[in-house]
Amino acid sequence: MVFIVGREPFFLGFERSDGSIGVRNYTVILPTVVCAIDTVRRIAHVLGDKVKPLYHHEGCTVTPPDIELEERVLTNLCLNPNVAGVLLVSLGCESVDSEKICSRVADAGKPVELISIQELGGVKKAAEKGVELARKLVELAGNVRRVKADIEDLVVGVKCGASDATSGIAANPACGVAVDHIIDCGGTAVFGETTEVIGAEHILAKRCVSRDVAEKLLQKVREMEERARSVGVDIRGGQPTMGNIRGGLTTIEEKSLGAIVKSGSRPIMDVLEYGEKPRGKGLYFMDSPGREPEFLTGVAAAGAQIILFTTGRGAPQGFPICPVIKICGNPETCSRLRDHIDVDVSGVFKGESTIEEEGEKVFNEVIEVASGKPTRAEKLGLLDDIEIYIKGPVI
Repeated sequence: MVFIVGREPFFLGFERSDGSIGVRNYTVILPTVVCAIDTVRRIAHVLGDKVKPLYHHEGCTVTPPDIELEERVLTNLCLNPNVAGVLLVSLGCESVDSEKICSRVADAGKPVELISIQELGGVKKAAEKGVELARKLVELAGNVRRVKADIEDLVVGVKCGASDATSGIAANPACGVAVDHIIDCGGTAVFGETTEVIGAEHILAKRCVSRDVAEKLLQKVREMEERARSVGVDIRGGQPTMGNIRGGLTTIEEKSLGAIVKSGSRPIMDVLEYGEKPRGKGLYFMDSPGREPEFLTGVAAAGAQIILFTTGRGAPQGFPICPVIKICGNPETCSRLRDHIDVDVSGVFKGESTIEEEGEKVFNEVIEVASGKPTRAEKLGLLDDIEIYIKGPVI
């Protein structure tokens, strides 16, 4: 079912107190540090599918810049529109400031509770208190109903993974058409994977709205390359994964030329730090790695309610609080991994349909998923762990 009145598409979402619209309605349990994971597991075990635990492995013993980054990401994950309420679980002595995270979430009008394992007397007592508080948050979330919302309320993350030669021919261009549609309707899209624009960064720079934005993008590419050189690795001329190579890709430049088309053709408004929220509508680039767990976390923290994920060889990942739509243009993969593919755009590869037609199919899928249709990853329960991208050492 495609939700359209006249010529204007819409979706049915959950309105939050800050005016944002969620496409899911989750009560999240978030450890502020890896040491609190076992307590979160105990709370989640009692409450089952009524809550979404976000298991990560950060929160302590990193350098100050990464502490600041982690606080931003953890705060913004809580503020994702798909989240109705949050229980923060702290050990009590971690590097990130749990009280600060809680205060920022509360100031935004989101229901939030914070418990400390050390203050409550250990894991067992903290878990008991956590279950009590989480039940109240679940009850609050149950009072929220879907309302009609405009496409301008959508923020979509854009990712490619397990790519092959068909990615740049079919899946990524079709995704790009859908991204253009979303932006033309007033919505927002965030793409990134800094390692996977290397060799094509000059093309993206021409799409930036200003020289300053273009320079920010180019600087992020230079910084990524320098990080690789610091450990004796030259990214250019190499670096595709073995799966990429078996799929017909030979260099990072070749991979990048196919990867960037998933962002469509609209102007790039700005360059975001990892996990940073866009400051307006339109298309944004986020400085981020290519690896799936860290990237998905980054765009979820940026406020993406839905993530478009193109793949050639097949990638199963989902994300706990954001439905991930898998798009594939490889007919063999679409057949062999049909349980993982949401949108089959292989008609482009076979010459049976146009990129524009398949892009419209992707756009329609976004509307339906935004209105409640489960993705394949959601049906399969591929939603558990997350990772946060840090740039410095663990100390």
